[in-house]
Amino acid sequence: MANGEALVSEVFQGEDRSYAGSEDNQLKRTVSWKDGMFVALGVPLLIVPSLYDVGSMIWALCIFTWTIGVVQGFVQNIAYAEMVTTFPQATGIPGCAQAVFHSDKVVKGKIDKSKFIGAFASWCYWFAWTPVVYIFSGLIVEYIGVMFGLQLGAWETVGLSMAVIITMVTVMYAMSSRGLEGGGKVALVLAVISLVPVIVILFGNIGSFEFGRISESWVFPVSGSDSMMSLILILGCMGLGQWSSCAWETAAIYGPEYKNPGKDTPKALFGCGIICLIMYFLVPFLIYGEIGQEGVSEAGYHTLYPVAVSAFGDVGGLIALVVLVVAMILIIQTGYLGSSRSLYSMSKEGNLPKWFGKLNSNGMPTNAFLFVSIINCLLMLVLSVLPILGAETSVMTVLSASAMGYAIANFVALYAFVKSRTDPRFKDLPRPFKAPKWYTPVGAIMCVLQLVLLVCLVYWSYVASGNSFIPAIIGATILLFFIPIWYSVQKKQMAEAC
Repeated sequence: MANGEALVSEVFQGEDRSYAGSEDNQLKRTVSWKDGMFVALGVPLLIVPSLYDVGSMIWALCIFTWTIGVVQGFVQNIAYAEMVTTFPQATGIPGCAQAVFHSDKVVKGKIDKSKFIGAFASWCYWFAWTPVVYIFSGLIVEYIGVMFGLQLGAWETVGLSMAVIITMVTVMYAMSSRGLEGGGKVALVLAVISLVPVIVILFGNIGSFEFGRISESWVFPVSGSDSMMSLILILGCMGLGQWSSCAWETAAIYGPEYKNPGKDTPKALFGCGIICLIMYFLVPFLIYGEIGQEGVSEAGYHTLYPVAVSAFGDVGGLIALVVLVVAMILIIQTGYLGSSRSLYSMSKEGNLPKWFGKLNSNGMPTNAFLFVSIINCLLMLVLSVLPILGAETSVMTVLSASAMGYAIANFVALYAFVKSRTDPRFKDLPRPFKAPKWYTPVGAIMCVLQLVLLVCLVYWSYVASGNSFIPAIIGATILLFFIPIWYSVQKKQMAEAC
């Protein structure tokens, strides 16, 4: 055990991948597993923007894909729970990937190219979580317009959108800068607020439930496709859906802040996972039983609006949806914290400029917060103005591109799990939470599955965009932009070392 602990210390005290340093420059262990779980409990709301996109393609079959997606999350997160506790200073799966992929035989004056694998995975993970702030701020704008019957012009919509996103990132920055422990307490309240209105809205309209609406919408093959192409589209939907149904792994990203990471990490992960399993089955099951495919198609991204009005009338439905809009703040916080910690982790590993690794007096990466805030404001501005210029965009455009990044991040992270068990440098490390011995091939199988889902997702986004590769181009452009950034940082570090 002593040798294993020494190796852990060595892994995190390398020249460029150091987590060592003053106490003021390290994330503080002040968080219980409940705090991490409550912050991650915004994940059930991720189904809201995806439900229409997935449902429009495979109809009520999405009940199956959502449920299987959460089960897939359990399989993956058992591996992640072990890996995060093996590298207790790593910030979730992006930190673990960076800790695993590096060479201990680097020639002085040469770039350690193996570091790029983990760094790129972290960048993909950052891109997967960052647009959550934009997507749900945009949904808040949409719900405000529908609830209050606003008839806004194009530029008025841009103005409202910018007012909402600026308000959101300002609140997130102020709340998150105080520390995750306080944020976890606030998240407890928001978690209740986020889950209760969805449950109340759906069960409030249970009198309208008819199983026949589900059976009528249960179609295979997918309309206009043969059986093979239908299977590819279903797998593509699963690739898009895992962006939300598997996203509760974000509870593991707070590994360096848990008081007892060996016990707190799996508790936070699987506690959130059980709630997600229930919600990801109930939400599509009840919605399709209450309004059917026709209702889903008419509602679009406002899927819960007709259900709430049907259950409580115009006034009661309005109140329920106002509470739901408030609840969206929780998932915005989840994305805000997850993406910021990815940037912090990359900075500490020497894969981004040191500026991103700066912490405030509460141990929070405020510079990373600021960067995430700016990026989301720019996303909102650009994607609000583009329709005025004649380029059609939607939530799906960004969401599917982001899901591609998530699939790549999971592919590398699962490969890192396999490597952490087979590489002589890591296989003898102490593992406070240990998956069964036979889990190594399971991790390898899930790794291959991510590649399959990625390919199918690219095709799905092509079909869903009207035979357009715009989502894939957006995803590839943002992800590949990291290559020159990374090489620039590595060259600067070599110059400073000389």
